Amino acid sequence: MKKILVIAPHPDDETLGCGGALLKHRANGDELHWLIVTGISTGAGFSEERVASRNGEILQVGNMYGFESLHKFNFPTAQLDTMPIGDIVQRMGRVMHVVQPEVVYLPYRGDVHTDHKIVFDAAVSCTKWFRYPSIKRVLAYETLSETEFGINPDSNGFRPNVFVDISEHLEQKLEIMRIFASEMGEFPFPRSEQAIRALAALRGAAAGCAAAESFMLLKERD
Repeated sequence: MKKILVIAPHPDDETLGCGGALLKHRANGDELHWLIVTGISTGAGFSEERVASRNGEILQVGNMYGFESLHKFNFPTAQLDTMPIGDIVQRMGRVMHVVQPEVVYLPYRGDVHTDHKIVFDAAVSCTKWFRYPSIKRVLAYETLSETEFGINPDSNGFRPNVFVDISEHLEQKLEIMRIFASEMGEFPFPRSEQAIRALAALRGAAAGCAAAESFMLLKERD
């Protein structure tokens, strides 16, 4: 059994980026843990109804994945760039020590959303082997509506080198994604069922299967 930690800047990033892989881990008997970095609150201008709805979505999604633990920092969404990154690293490091994951999934640094870039930087700081010796594998996932819009002329972009066959788990991934109804839209909106299926088919064609998720392997050690 492996301990798996997925780090999500926002709820739904984990499902878009590696929902199928997480379900496959669970089917293989691995232990799943979820870290959500940002959250919404009435203090940030969200209604009590919306905050309650989001918390309900998180609870429902967590139950469907069967996460062993859920860690919520509730930092203000879309405002991580106003915070000292050291504060994020410190909190994240505590989670690493508690969970002691072997495999870590995190967002791709080239994503267009600033929150994703900052979460990546903070998470990578928490993968040093001499501080977090449990970590054996670190992978970056792609997030529809963020990764494909990250245009940086100095970067080669998202270059997947790990593909996970999720053919048996795609329908459940979509079922979970539908829980985040407010984040979904009609095609050609990137976070639509058709777009999710299309990306899974594209990555599957590269891997020789019906549907796949792809990742950039950032670090691996025996």
